Amino acid sequence: MQDKARFTLDPAFTIGQVNPRLFGSFVEHLGRCVYTGIFEPDHPAADEAGLRTDVLELVRELGVTAVRYPGGNFVSGYKWEDSVGPAEERPRRLDLAWRSTESNRFGLSEYIAFLKKIGPQAEPMMAVNLGTRGVAEALELQEYANHPAGTALSEQRIAHGDKDPFGIRMWCLGNEMDGPWQTGHKTAEEYGRVAAETARAMRQIDPSVELVACGSSSQSMPTFAEWEATVLAETYDLVDYVSLHAYYEPQDGDLDSFLASAVDMESFIENVVATCDHIGARLKSKKKINLSFDEWNVWYISGWHAIENSADRDWAEAPRLLEDNYSVMDAVVFGSLLIALLRHADRVTVACLAQLVNVIAPIMTEPGGPAWRQTTFFPFAQASRYGRGQVLDVRVDSPTHETKKYGETDLLHATAVRAEDGSVTVFAVNRSRTEALPLEVALNRLELTSVVEHSVLADADPDARNTLAEPDRVAPRTVQGATLRDGTLSAVLEPLSWNVIRLA
Repeated sequence: MQDKARFTLDPAFTIGQVNPRLFGSFVEHLGRCVYTGIFEPDHPAADEAGLRTDVLELVRELGVTAVRYPGGNFVSGYKWEDSVGPAEERPRRLDLAWRSTESNRFGLSEYIAFLKKIGPQAEPMMAVNLGTRGVAEALELQEYANHPAGTALSEQRIAHGDKDPFGIRMWCLGNEMDGPWQTGHKTAEEYGRVAAETARAMRQIDPSVELVACGSSSQSMPTFAEWEATVLAETYDLVDYVSLHAYYEPQDGDLDSFLASAVDMESFIENVVATCDHIGARLKSKKKINLSFDEWNVWYISGWHAIENSADRDWAEAPRLLEDNYSVMDAVVFGSLLIALLRHADRVTVACLAQLVNVIAPIMTEPGGPAWRQTTFFPFAQASRYGRGQVLDVRVDSPTHETKKYGETDLLHATAVRAEDGSVTVFAVNRSRTEALPLEVALNRLELTSVVEHSVLADADPDARNTLAEPDRVAPRTVQGATLRDGTLSAVLEPLSWNVIRLA
């Protein structure tokens, strides 16, 4: 086996510019994501609007941009009208998606206020209900949210205390409509028609809106690719994006395949791109449909299925659901998924980590108590901070190992991003659980002179994690030894590690 991983970087060979929306996230009315997550009026750190300021600080540190809302499966039973007006007058409703009771104390206005407090980089991405509702309700929501004044719905928004329109540019046309679990599940033909009708009507109000059609809920769906082709045949000229969703967990103790999860993510992206371009060619269209990977994460979904139909979750309000506690190994896989997104930045121009707080999330909270960073917080924060610019084309020559699910797989997974000032950041994962991996990168015509920092997230215990009792157990650390000589970067990647190497 070769003992070293190599690749070459050259400014002439690029993938594409990173869209800041690649670092989006997702807030759904599910479990404690909203209530006792971002919104807890009785918390000692709550502001005048009931938002937890300790969580806001962590969200800013995380570097989140677009935030998708309010679901997810939740949106397919959602009545947006329930979420506006005086909070004390809003109705309580049953949420069929997560078998919970929704109080609607946090709604549309509160969501927009939350984004404003994150900062100007935080952009709304609103999903409309195409499960139990349709064109008319989507138009009413659009008018309420975005029309300046002078109509019944825009004046209602103003009366509710929001003089300025919300200016929502991005809209998801439903959620996972291919899934039998979805309230109002549809065939591709049924969904394609209602998505096209909704898109056409929304563009009559505002031709500049950006619209996301539902793609497959995963690459393993029996209707995968056929679903995209059928939906896009109806909507190609009306939408800007097709969505992808993917979650990963170790199965049957197969950790090497789990560490190679990004192999599946990359093939998923490439297969959807091929399907989009096939439909575009068939329609003789010059337009390119981009991808919105608006749900992705490590999720121990088999654990969820074990309690999914449990009687003790009957209609509770903000129950503890999907509160996965992430290990170092999870964070390394998570970092590899970020690398996969960056490696396809030419077509993946929106991505949303699912979710933001408590629910399979990088940030955890206790009601009335502290907030802390999970292990997965760090790769996302570093990628959002240093992964802005032009993605360079990385073709690795790496030692490999055999995996049960994906066959022979590279031990190195890597990408590199060149910022406007010419600095370059290499993001790299060593998938070997036992062996360090020497890395050599030839730097052609990049005029780089020094290593600023080599940060690594790794641990002697791959199961180490941050908890309420030990919130700072795991964090990235700076390591020495990376060198830049005669146009070559040399470094050693620890076993099972996420690495960020910054070059000036």
